[in-house]
Amino acid sequence: MQSQTLLARRDALRLVGGTLVGSLVAPASAWASNLSPTGPRRAVLHNLHTGDRFNEVYFEGGRYVPDALAEATKVMRDWRTGETHYIDPQLFDALHAIGEKLETNRPFGIISGYRSSRTNAALHAKSKGVASNSQHTLGKAIDVRIEGMDLRNVHKAALATQAGGVGFYPVSNFVHVDTGRVRQWSGS
Repeated sequence: MQSQTLLARRDALRLVGGTLVGSLVAPASAWASNLSPTGPRRAVLHNLHTGDRFNEVYFEGGRYVPDALAEATKVMRDWRTGETHYIDPQLFDALHAIGEKLETNRPFGIISGYRSSRTNAALHAKSKGVASNSQHTLGKAIDVRIEGMDLRNVHKAALATQAGGVGFYPVSNFVHVDTGRVRQWSGS
C-alpha cells in the first residue's frame, strides 16, 4: 500500500512536471536565490537506521527530477514503521546549499526524516524536545550529521542558508533542518 502511494505520488509529479508549471519548478524562495536556477543539484544521503543510500541529481535543467525525488523519499521514510510520505523538494535544496557552504560531498547521515503521526506521538510522549506538530510529520524536516565534519560547522552552514528552522543538538549529535518558517533553537 505504501509503495503504491509513493508510486502514485511519483506519477503525479511526472505529470505535473511534464504538463504544468507546478511544484516541480525551482522555487522562488529568497534563500534559494544562491542556488543555480538550472544547474544540477545532487543530494547525498545515508539513512543511519536502514542503511539505505541516495546519491543522485534530483534537480536539473530548472526542474526537479520526479524519479530521483521518489527514490530520495524512500530513503527518508519513517524507519520505525516503514511509512513513506511526500518530502518537500526544498528540503533537498537546503541540504544541497549546506553541502555547498561546507564544500563537501559527504553524505548527510539521516537520524530522522519523515515521521508518521504515530511515531511522532510516541517520541513526543517520551521527550519534551519533540514537537507534537513536528515538521517531520509533514515531510519538511530532517535531522542530520556529516561523518568527519564538526557539528558546529554543519549548524553554522544550516543557519546561513536561511531555508527554515534549524535546531542544534550537540549532545545527541545532530542538526535539525526544516523548510518551515526561519527560526533557531538549541537542544541536548
